[in-house]
Parts: sequence; structure tokens; C-alpha cells
Amino acid sequence: MRTPTKKKGFSLIELLIVVAIILIIAAIAVPSLIHAKIAANQSSAAASLRTLDSAATAYSNTYGDGYPPNLSVLAPPASPPVTCDAAGMIDDVLGTGQKSGYQFAWQTGADQLGTTPTGCSTAGYSDMFAVTASPFGFPTGTIYFCVDATGVIRGQAGVITATTAGCPTTVQPIGDD
Repeated sequence: MRTPTKKKGFSLIELLIVVAIILIIAAIAVPSLIHAKIAANQSSAAASLRTLDSAATAYSNTYGDGYPPNLSVLAPPASPPVTCDAAGMIDDVLGTGQKSGYQFAWQTGADQLGTTPTGCSTAGYSDMFAVTASPFGFPTGTIYFCVDATGVIRGQAGVITATTAGCPTTVQPIGDD
């Protein structure tokens, strides 16, 4: 008479239980990961606005051309040297106007300088600039941001429209609760 041999391996029920446990863990973890990604993108957008504010002020002081006429003049040149048309004050990724799931839009002031400084193709603005950051795609963010020549970064859950006078003062500065 043959003795029964033990079969090695897992039964179908055991495998289904393991798969169910993995799916439960994934259902708990994925939303947390999405929220972490959104928080990281929003922090990156606020930091990028701080960088743009500093770069616009440095541009004005360096070239005597007021605030830049657009975002691209702050980006690095295709080849050296830097000029007031390609100042190299921000990285080339931010210079494209998109970074970390946010789209950056430049708004000039109302008072363009009367004379264009030597080496510049476009005169800057003496009174103001504003930059808005709007999330695009999924999952990128839920907060819209704005910074202007005052250096105050503002944010809200809805679209922010900057004007030649800067960011709307009705939008609360971030960090103020």
C-alpha cells in the first residue's frame, strides 16, 4: 500500500487571503501617498514663487531695467554669457513656466520704462510684476498661489488673477491663519 505524500505549496484559499491583505494595505496607503505628493507639489510651487520674487528683484538691481518684462528673461541663456535678455537667475526648468505640476504665469506692471537699457531687447517695468502658480494635471495640488513685487506669497483654493497692480489683496497670505 502506498503512503500518501504531502503536497507542497499554497492552497487557493491561502493565496486569495494574501492577495486580499495586500489590496487592503494598498487601499490604505495610496490615498496617503497622493496627499503627500500634493503637499510636496504645493510646497515646491510656493518655493518657486519665492525664487522668482528674489530673481526679479536681483534682475532689477543688476541690470537697472526695472522688473523683468517676462519670465523667460530670468532663465539661463542657450550659451554664455548671461545678459538682461537671458539673465540666468532661475533654472531652465522653472524658466519654461512649468514645474512640479504647476503652471507659472507672469504679469507685468503698468509702467514700462521709457528707455531700454543697453543690451536689453525689451524695457522692464518700474512699478510691479506678479506671478501666479496654477496646478494642472492630476494629482498636483489644490491651492493656487500668487506673488508680486511686495514679496508676499498669497494662496487660495480658487483661481487667482493677477493684474498690473499685482496680486489681489483679498487673497490671504500663506502662513496666515
